[in-house]
Amino acid sequence: MEKIFDILLKNRKILHDTLQKTPKEDLYKIPDGFSNNIWWNIAHVVVTPQLLVYGLSGLDYTIEEELINKYRKGTFPEGSPSAQEVEKISAYLFSTVQHIKLDYDHGRLNVKNYKELTTSVNVTLTSAEDAIAFSAYHEGIHLGAIRGLQKALAKDN
Repeated sequence: MEKIFDILLKNRKILHDTLQKTPKEDLYKIPDGFSNNIWWNIAHVVVTPQLLVYGLSGLDYTIEEELINKYRKGTFPEGSPSAQEVEKISAYLFSTVQHIKLDYDHGRLNVKNYKELTTSVNVTLTSAEDAIAFSAYHEGIHLGAIRGLQKALAKDN
Protein backbone atom coordinates (compact mmCIF):
# COMPACT_ATOMS: atom_id res chain seq x y z
CA MET A 1 0.00 0.00 0.00
CA GLU A 2 2.93 2.36 0.57
CA LYS A 3 3.59 2.41 -3.18
CA ILE A 4 -0.04 3.24 -3.94
CA PHE A 5 0.04 6.19 -1.53
CA ASP A 6 3.29 7.32 -3.11
CA ILE A 7 1.71 7.16 -6.58
CA LEU A 8 -1.35 9.07 -5.38
CA LEU A 9 0.76 11.84 -3.87
CA LYS A 10 2.92 12.11 -7.01
CA ASN A 11 -0.20 12.42 -9.17
CA ARG A 12 -1.64 15.00 -6.77
CA LYS A 13 1.57 17.04 -7.13
CA ILE A 14 1.08 17.06 -10.90
CA LEU A 15 -2.53 18.14 -10.43
CA HIS A 16 -1.52 20.84 -7.94
CA ASP A 17 1.11 22.17 -10.36
CA THR A 18 -1.51 22.18 -13.12
CA LEU A 19 -3.88 24.11 -10.89
CA GLN A 20 -1.19 26.67 -10.05
CA LYS A 21 0.27 27.13 -13.54
CA THR A 22 -2.84 27.08 -15.73
CA PRO A 23 -4.43 30.46 -16.44
CA LYS A 24 -7.81 30.73 -14.68
CA GLU A 25 -9.70 31.16 -17.95
CA ASP A 26 -8.23 27.87 -19.20
CA LEU A 27 -9.03 26.04 -15.94
CA TYR A 28 -12.72 26.78 -16.34
CA LYS A 29 -13.11 26.67 -20.12
CA ILE A 30 -14.84 23.68 -21.70
CA PRO A 31 -13.40 23.12 -25.20
CA ASP A 32 -15.65 21.99 -28.04
CA GLY A 33 -16.23 18.25 -27.88
CA PHE A 34 -15.69 18.06 -24.09
CA SER A 35 -18.25 17.98 -21.28
CA ASN A 36 -16.02 19.23 -18.48
CA ASN A 37 -12.92 21.30 -17.78
CA ILE A 38 -9.54 21.01 -16.07
CA TRP A 39 -10.90 22.41 -12.80
CA TRP A 40 -13.76 19.90 -12.63
CA ASN A 41 -11.37 16.97 -13.22
CA ILE A 42 -9.09 18.12 -10.39
CA ALA A 43 -11.98 18.66 -7.95
CA HIS A 44 -13.54 15.34 -9.00
CA VAL A 45 -10.29 13.51 -8.20
CA VAL A 46 -10.36 14.99 -4.69
CA VAL A 47 -13.95 14.01 -3.91
CA THR A 48 -14.13 10.52 -5.42
CA PRO A 49 -12.00 8.75 -2.75
CA GLN A 50 -14.28 10.30 -0.13
CA LEU A 51 -17.17 8.36 -1.63
CA LEU A 52 -15.28 5.15 -2.38
CA VAL A 53 -13.11 4.92 0.74
CA TYR A 54 -15.22 6.57 3.43
CA GLY A 55 -18.77 6.52 2.09
CA LEU A 56 -18.77 2.84 1.16
CA SER A 57 -17.11 2.04 4.50
CA GLY A 58 -19.96 3.75 6.34
CA LEU A 59 -17.55 6.36 7.74
CA ASP A 60 -17.84 10.13 7.83
CA TYR A 61 -16.29 12.08 4.97
CA THR A 62 -13.25 14.20 5.76
CA ILE A 63 -14.32 17.09 3.52
CA GLU A 64 -17.54 19.04 3.07
CA GLU A 65 -20.42 17.06 1.62
CA GLU A 66 -21.31 20.14 -0.46
CA LEU A 67 -18.05 19.72 -2.41
CA ILE A 68 -18.62 16.00 -2.78
CA ASN A 69 -22.08 16.56 -4.22
CA LYS A 70 -20.82 19.28 -6.55
CA TYR A 71 -18.00 17.21 -8.10
CA ARG A 72 -19.06 13.57 -7.79
CA LYS A 73 -19.57 11.32 -10.80
CA GLY A 74 -22.46 12.49 -12.96
CA THR A 75 -21.96 16.20 -12.26
CA PHE A 76 -20.79 18.87 -14.66
CA PRO A 77 -18.99 22.20 -14.24
CA GLU A 78 -21.22 25.02 -13.01
CA GLY A 79 -19.43 28.28 -13.73
CA SER A 80 -16.27 29.34 -11.95
CA PRO A 81 -15.60 28.35 -8.33
CA SER A 82 -14.93 30.94 -5.64
CA ALA A 83 -11.34 31.71 -4.66
CA GLN A 84 -12.07 30.01 -1.31
CA GLU A 85 -13.22 26.82 -3.06
CA VAL A 86 -10.07 26.77 -5.21
CA GLU A 87 -7.92 27.15 -2.08
CA LYS A 88 -9.81 24.31 -0.34
CA ILE A 89 -9.47 21.90 -3.26
CA SER A 90 -5.81 22.86 -3.65
CA ALA A 91 -5.14 22.00 0.01
CA TYR A 92 -7.31 18.87 -0.13
CA LEU A 93 -5.21 17.50 -2.99
CA PHE A 94 -2.62 16.52 -0.38
CA SER A 95 -4.41 16.50 2.96
CA THR A 96 -7.06 14.00 1.89
CA VAL A 97 -4.48 11.45 0.75
CA GLN A 98 -2.54 11.96 3.99
CA HIS A 99 -5.76 11.54 5.99
CA ILE A 100 -6.64 8.32 4.16
CA LYS A 101 -3.11 7.01 4.76
CA LEU A 102 -3.33 7.80 8.48
CA ASP A 103 -6.73 6.12 8.74
CA TYR A 104 -5.41 3.12 6.83
CA ASP A 105 -2.26 2.87 8.95
CA HIS A 106 -4.32 3.03 12.16
CA GLY A 107 -6.79 0.37 10.98
CA ARG A 108 -9.79 2.74 10.88
CA LEU A 109 -10.62 1.66 7.34
CA ASN A 110 -10.67 -2.05 8.15
CA VAL A 111 -14.45 -2.27 8.36
CA LYS A 112 -16.49 -5.42 7.97
CA ASN A 113 -19.51 -3.68 6.47
CA TYR A 114 -17.91 -2.18 3.35
CA LYS A 115 -20.65 -1.75 0.74
CA GLU A 116 -19.38 -3.56 -2.37
CA LEU A 117 -19.45 -1.58 -5.61
CA THR A 118 -18.72 -2.46 -9.20
CA THR A 119 -17.41 0.67 -10.91
CA SER A 120 -18.31 1.90 -14.39
CA VAL A 121 -15.09 0.28 -15.67
CA ASN A 122 -16.18 -3.09 -14.23
CA VAL A 123 -13.80 -3.13 -11.26
CA THR A 124 -15.45 -4.52 -8.13
CA LEU A 125 -14.43 -2.86 -4.87
CA THR A 126 -14.94 -5.01 -1.76
CA SER A 127 -12.88 -3.04 0.77
CA ALA A 128 -11.44 0.38 1.51
CA GLU A 129 -8.07 -1.05 0.45
CA ASP A 130 -9.56 -1.88 -2.97
CA ALA A 131 -10.95 1.66 -3.16
CA ILE A 132 -7.54 3.18 -2.41
CA ALA A 133 -5.89 1.08 -5.11
CA PHE A 134 -8.66 1.94 -7.57
CA SER A 135 -8.18 5.63 -6.78
CA ALA A 136 -4.68 5.52 -8.32
CA TYR A 137 -6.17 4.12 -11.53
CA HIS A 138 -9.07 6.59 -11.47
CA GLU A 139 -6.75 9.54 -10.99
CA GLY A 140 -4.64 8.40 -13.94
CA ILE A 141 -7.74 8.44 -16.14
CA HIS A 142 -8.47 12.02 -15.10
CA LEU A 143 -4.87 13.13 -15.55
CA GLY A 144 -5.18 11.82 -19.10
CA ALA A 145 -8.43 13.76 -19.54
CA ILE A 146 -6.68 16.89 -18.30
CA ARG A 147 -3.88 16.38 -20.82
CA GLY A 148 -6.50 16.08 -23.56
CA LEU A 149 -8.17 19.28 -22.38
CA GLN A 150 -4.81 21.07 -22.36
CA LYS A 151 -4.16 20.03 -25.97
CA ALA A 152 -7.63 21.15 -27.04
CA LEU A 153 -7.18 24.49 -25.28
CA ALA A 154 -3.76 25.00 -26.92
CA LYS A 155 -5.38 24.53 -30.35
CA ASP A 156 -8.05 27.13 -29.45
CA ASN A 157 -5.44 29.74 -28.47
